[in-house]
Amino acid sequence: MIRVLLCDDHAVVRAGLTALLGSAPDIEIVAEAATGEEALAAAAHHRPDVVLMDLQLGDGIDGVETTRRLTADPHGPRVLVLTTYDTDADITRAIDAGATGYLLKAERPDELFTAIQAAAQGRSTMSPPVASRVMARMRAPQPSLTPRELDILGQLAKGLGNREIAQQLFISEATVKTHLGRIYAKLGVDTRAAAVATAKEQRLLRS
Repeated sequence: MIRVLLCDDHAVVRAGLTALLGSAPDIEIVAEAATGEEALAAAAHHRPDVVLMDLQLGDGIDGVETTRRLTADPHGPRVLVLTTYDTDADITRAIDAGATGYLLKAERPDELFTAIQAAAQGRSTMSPPVASRVMARMRAPQPSLTPRELDILGQLAKGLGNREIAQQLFISEATVKTHLGRIYAKLGVDTRAAAVATAKEQRLLRS
């Protein structure tokens, strides 16, 4: 029996997944969580085999940081991302955090069952659109931005200034400026607006 923890901030989504996965003979939902903090506590208490992880969790730590903390434990659960987002930034950050698989919520139920079984065995699974994006990047690499650079780009897209970005990411303004210089060079731009526009065109950020 595969023990599964659901982490999604929408109660309706969790209810739907619980009903759906309840029809699988080899899957047991052992706990639910609406926040990253709840997921960490539930994982420590219930010791699931697989965590189905959404990326956007409202207040508190997000799905990527929760994934990072869960997978830091060598005896921790496998994390299968289940989300609506398929941007390069989301995929890169999730995989870098240690996610075993990356599935989109639009997938068919049988694909979800198969992905959970694969994750429990330590095998990677990706939705076809996600796999296609990863392969496309390998064949024709776009600017290779680090997870930190992607974080800063995301803050730029929100219209934050250097000081605000530094406060959000707990780094110095000087570090923000250094990263911005590298981002501009990689994207071939020289303004904040151009960096955000180019990143969105290349699907490095959500539109």
